[in-house]
Amino acid sequence: MRALLVSAGLALLFALASEPSASAQEAPEWMKQTLPDQALTPYWDEYLAVMNPTGALDGKTKHLIGLGVAAQIPCEYCVYAHTKAARAAGATDAQIKEAISTAALVRFNSTMLNGSDGGREWPSRK
Repeated sequence: MRALLVSAGLALLFALASEPSASAQEAPEWMKQTLPDQALTPYWDEYLAVMNPTGALDGKTKHLIGLGVAAQIPCEYCVYAHTKAARAAGATDAQIKEAISTAALVRFNSTMLNGSDGGREWPSRK
């Protein structure tokens, strides 16, 4: 199973490095194996649209965001794939560390604020 998921991560990297295509047949194997048939094409189309490196955010930034989220979920396969893709897009070790640290800090603060609420009303909840 681990080999399959690592292969899926590599397939994801190759898909990200290739030109976008709306064909679900070009979707990575892990998508084909895990998504129901009726969901594959819409998901693959959305994936290509969101992860397109020519959007408002460049590919490196998108993968650094993905890495931060993946580290918090946690998903070791997503961490692996987004780290590789971020490096391929030019991310440095310092940028990768900072993305992970930023995500960890946001999660920590969220945990502290949510856990400390204790029924108090925050200004935005009035």
